Amino acid sequence: MAKEFGCARHAYNWALTLRTDSFKAGKPVNYNASSAAWTKHRNDPEFSWLRNCSSISQQQALRHLQTAFSNFFAKRTKYPKFHSKHRKQSAEYTASGGFKYDPINRNLTISKVGRLHIKWSREFTSMPTTVTIIKDCAGKYFVTFWLDEPAKVALSKTGEQVGIDLGISRLATLSNGERIANPRHTSAHAVKLARLSRVLSRRKKGSKRWQCQKIRVARLHAHIADSRKDVLDKLTTDLVRRFDVIAIEDLNVRGMVRNHKLAKAISCASFGEFRAMLKYKAGWYGKEVRVADRFFPSSKRCHCCGHIHEKMPLDIREFTCENCGEQLDRDENAAHNILKFAKVISPTTAGQAGSNGRGEHVRPRRALARRGNVRRSVNQPGSVSCLI
Repeated sequence: MAKEFGCARHAYNWALTLRTDSFKAGKPVNYNASSAAWTKHRNDPEFSWLRNCSSISQQQALRHLQTAFSNFFAKRTKYPKFHSKHRKQSAEYTASGGFKYDPINRNLTISKVGRLHIKWSREFTSMPTTVTIIKDCAGKYFVTFWLDEPAKVALSKTGEQVGIDLGISRLATLSNGERIANPRHTSAHAVKLARLSRVLSRRKKGSKRWQCQKIRVARLHAHIADSRKDVLDKLTTDLVRRFDVIAIEDLNVRGMVRNHKLAKAISCASFGEFRAMLKYKAGWYGKEVRVADRFFPSSKRCHCCGHIHEKMPLDIREFTCENCGEQLDRDENAAHNILKFAKVISPTTAGQAGSNGRGEHVRPRRALARRGNVRRSVNQPGSVSCLI
């Protein structure tokens, strides 16, 4: 598999160099031309080692580069970068000679690699059309299948609705009064992570001991990421099962992490992943997700009388409404307002990640607002002017 990864990576980087140099020379090369040039390059006696690996994964690497260029020209992503052998590795195979799958014995055989010993984690009934083998930075291997599986059965309706306010001190506060604690996985492993990283920095870069220590650091990072994903998976699944309508806030996570004091805590909470999970699970089971406007004053507005307070610093967690005298919890009050004023989102709603030609999530191009002329809240009126 190391050879397969290396050949696929070489094909991607070689084609990227070819297309970049051709563009600079004033003679752009498209996918068809690069594919024809790659065939000649692969048959070159100097690169005979390429023929020891499957040609399917190398051809798929060229298609992935074409997808990367398509996303770049559509202004969804930046210019394609070279793949490195020190990061995550992958090789993709199609059913046309790239792999064979035996559904009876559940055996997967890769061309010029052989039968893989797989620990299956999921059941499926359809035949895979594409197989992707991935090796992460921690040295673990994963197999991903492209399947045509039937849609999941919708869950029975409960008639319940809920608004959710996400935060750092509490991961989520529900409008029904429930409070979900923030596990803070990064902080829980901060001491161990710092110690391992300190040892890594003292090792000679590129040495055997440096490589072993690098894997230890990567495994701890993978453990933190897996723990975070497990919590979010269980939380979102529970919410979709219990509620028919779920309202959340359209948070500007990319802008929030620019605050260097809260960036680490916001990234650890993973607000964007929470929303993505909630959206696709609601689509699976026939539930509804609503999103409140980004600039809606959910915390400043009293959900009882509608009065909007002028100032609401972050250190104020409980307050008394100036108009009606109601004692309010900041996060629970925000959850009530989010449920009341949220709107239904569609699959193409702006702010949600779309998908590219490979089915991977890609951030859409966002509208750029002129500074100093944006309406931040109802207490700061101003006209909104955007440049597309």
